[in-house]
Amino acid sequence: MKRLLFTLLFATLCSPAYAQLGGLLHKAQQVQEARKTLDDLNVTEAEEIQIGQQVSARIRERFGVVQDPAVTRYVTLVGMMVAKQSSRPDLPWTFIVLDTDGVNAFAAPGGIVHITRGALGLIHNEAELAGVLAHEVTHVAHKHAVNQIRKDKLVTLGTHEALKDRSQLLTLVTDKAYSLVLDNAFSRSDELDADKGGVELAGAAGYAPGALADFLVRLDERNSDSPAANGLFASHPDTRARIDAIHALAGTRTGAIVEVRYTSHVAYKPTPLTQIATVVDGSAGLAASSGSAKKDDKKADEPAPKKKKGFGLGNLTAAVAPESQSAQVTASGGARGVGPDRAAKGGPNPAPVVVKVTAAEIAAFKAGIR
Repeated sequence: MKRLLFTLLFATLCSPAYAQLGGLLHKAQQVQEARKTLDDLNVTEAEEIQIGQQVSARIRERFGVVQDPAVTRYVTLVGMMVAKQSSRPDLPWTFIVLDTDGVNAFAAPGGIVHITRGALGLIHNEAELAGVLAHEVTHVAHKHAVNQIRKDKLVTLGTHEALKDRSQLLTLVTDKAYSLVLDNAFSRSDELDADKGGVELAGAAGYAPGALADFLVRLDERNSDSPAANGLFASHPDTRARIDAIHALAGTRTGAIVEVRYTSHVAYKPTPLTQIATVVDGSAGLAASSGSAKKDDKKADEPAPKKKKGFGLGNLTAAVAPESQSAQVTASGGARGVGPDRAAKGGPNPAPVVVKVTAAEIAAFKAGIR
């Protein structure tokens, strides 16, 4: 009888069902280990800067860069006014103007802030620009991108081996950071925190702290007819509620508007939402390998892979490569569930315009905030 029971137990343990259960238990253990690795992720400032440089390179490839040193210098000076008020004033802050009609702004980790010429066209004065840049600076200063990835619990089995290797782990973080930044997919709490930063930093620099709300009102009116979530602040909390919150934060505090200096440096005009040329998903420029920012004509013509639901490292989206001259263009991205600003066609030159501003220049510029 004992021999029979032993035989049956042995047969059970050797059965395919038990083997499958053992495999599932092993995989579950791998997931737990991967989650712990991600929870313990401590990105150094040097690594954060490296991640931000790679994210910025992809954003610049996607939208191109305005090759105008004068405009770049002006935006940099305004950006430095608010960045120096932040909790991380000594980061290598860099401000880049993207060559697209879409109204957008992107904050890459490590101190690289991008704003589109479309956004500059919709902004009316220096105080509004300071508010928008201060919002993005806060995303960087408070490490919203890296912290959101670290807090994410949806790590799939495929990431386990990669998480054992530091360089592969940072590559995964870079890919996810790019996707998060490009889609303005920060959490509600992070967006509200960035709004608060937009008020506080701009006010500390001498600007009217509530000017960000003025820009949001204009942006909300512009986007009212958009059939899809659209561009800057697209996935953020309800715009009207945010406007009220910004007004409450600003209170009765006043500050400079600086309209004349703004209009003397920025001559862009806003492009109506319905006239923004966009790149269709699946065409060259929106489907490419995340391993390289170089154009692959063969792969560029293939349909873009469907995104999986969720917000885990296993659901990383492909990086966006340069737009091909043959890319299909449409007047609206709404039919794809992506607003025209997010899908806006970019310029041909991704090279950054390098400008250096001295302490003396910053001091002289600050004197004009009145």
